[in-house]
Amino acid sequence: QVQLVESGGGSVQAGGSLRLACIASTRIAYSTSCMGWFRRAPGQEREGVAFIDRYATITYTDSVKGRFTISRDNAKNILYLQMNSLKPEDTAMYYCALRSYYFGYCDARALTSAGYWGQGTQVNVSS
Repeated sequence: QVQLVESGGGSVQAGGSLRLACIASTRIAYSTSCMGWFRRAPGQEREGVAFIDRYATITYTDSVKGRFTISRDNAKNILYLQMNSLKPEDTAMYYCALRSYYFGYCDARALTSAGYWGQGTQVNVSS
C-alpha cells in the first residue's frame, strides 16, 4: 500500500506564498505516473487544482493559472505545488494524488477513480 504524505501548508496573508510537497512512502516511478493536487474548502466539493502526466504535460484549473506551479523531482520522488499570490479563497485542505504507470489522460477523473491519496495539508490565507 502506497502512502502519500503532504507537507508545507500553513497560514499566510493574502499575497503570500507557500510551497507544498508530496512524498510517497515507497519507491514509485513518478516519471510514469499521473499526479495532481486537489483541494477542499469548508462546505465545498473537492476541486482539482493542478495535474502533471508522465510526459510532464501540465494542466491547471482556471482560478490558479498564473499563480500556482506544479512540478516534480523524479529523482527524489517529490511532487510540488508552488503557490504564489495567494488569496483568501485559496483557503482549503490540499491533497496530492498519484496513479502509477498510467498512460491515459491525466485529470481529476483519472486520479479519483484509481489513485493513491495523501491525508492533506491545511492552507489558510487571511485577508
